[in-house]
Amino acid sequence: MSTTETKHDHEHEIPAPNPCERQISVEIPADVVAKQQQTILANYMKYARIPGFRKGKVPSTLVKQKFNDDIQKDLIEQLIPKFFQEEAKKQNLIPISQPQVTHLELNDGQPLKFTATFEVLPAIDISGYKDIQVEHEETSVKDEEVDAALKNLQEQNSTYTNVDEERAIVDGDYAQVSFKTEGQTEEAPVEMDDVLVAIAGENTIKEFTENLRGAKAGEDREFDVVYPADFGDQRLAGKSMHYNVHVKGIKSKQLPEMNDDFAKQMGDEFTSLDELKKRIRESMEHEKAHQAEHKIKDKFVDELVKKYDVAVPTALVEHQIDQRLDRGLRALAAQGLKSEQLKKMDMGRLREGQREAAEREVKASLLLEKIADAENIQISDDELDKEVQALAVQMQQAPEAIRARLEQNGALDRIKDRMRTDKALDQLVKR
Repeated sequence: MSTTETKHDHEHEIPAPNPCERQISVEIPADVVAKQQQTILANYMKYARIPGFRKGKVPSTLVKQKFNDDIQKDLIEQLIPKFFQEEAKKQNLIPISQPQVTHLELNDGQPLKFTATFEVLPAIDISGYKDIQVEHEETSVKDEEVDAALKNLQEQNSTYTNVDEERAIVDGDYAQVSFKTEGQTEEAPVEMDDVLVAIAGENTIKEFTENLRGAKAGEDREFDVVYPADFGDQRLAGKSMHYNVHVKGIKSKQLPEMNDDFAKQMGDEFTSLDELKKRIRESMEHEKAHQAEHKIKDKFVDELVKKYDVAVPTALVEHQIDQRLDRGLRALAAQGLKSEQLKKMDMGRLREGQREAAEREVKASLLLEKIADAENIQISDDELDKEVQALAVQMQQAPEAIRARLEQNGALDRIKDRMRTDKALDQLVKR
């Protein structure tokens, strides 16, 4: 085959079929269609209003003629779901998406025919899942880490005193300043009345150190700050700002002495510095163990997703994208995103940006559900009650009201399924 022919064939490549998609043809007998049509027509005749006729006395032929489209619509809505479900059940198919109805044929005195296309869960073979191994992370805490945490606590409890002697600011001092800004950002100018600047401090912008070093209380300084492109605050990254700074005073920092008295100030439960160190170590060990558990679960899910080739239903992926976007937009709204800004967002691009992660999550969930079945993992009523109670506390509502709403919209079953997969994952990583 020539190169040209290969390219030509490639350009007209047919998309791969969806392995989760099924299609069934349904035929509803003519007598069933006619009977249902008569029932709908009789209902319309009771309430139809046509000038020249009393309500309930309009001839059926006139009602049928005037409301034909509505009657046909009602007929389709009442018959198709029922007969679709019956046919799917006959064929041992469990739809997980709304059916797309095509090739609809509806003529008086004839059977109602249609084709329904929908998705089902894929067949999943999880043989070998117990062979997946992931490395556990070290969770012990070193003495240096405890000392660093203790030093941080000491820093947080430091005090600042005024330098009364008339002298210039030197490295290690804290300049007490007020300032105004002018710059290239879209934000309004910033005006701060009381700020402490650590001269030559590790996190102090170098222009502040360079321009305030040598200044005295009561003096003013003007200077520009050019923020690097990778600056943490995106509003300032790569921008230049002009600062008008007034030095109000100079302060020095005193660290508290690290002894048993310091420990007692940290809480009534501490009587010595050793007790405080022990609590810090335990807290750090707990946090490390918590982080390690999350990491090992992520690693296990990565290995699980890599190991099995599973067809992912489009309907479940789209639902997962909805959930991810909803969480993301709620977080942005909580951070102050305005509705006008929201309307300007390219939702199509945002959806596509979530697709890869959503597919991974759906695939992992399907595999873990299958593993939960294999491990015979159950969620007890007590466990579900505790989850509902926790949701109620989080949402500041009565548990009964939360449960009723979850049952009504089918979310309680989804929560139970999620709890089963979480339990399965816990069980697997603990092995």
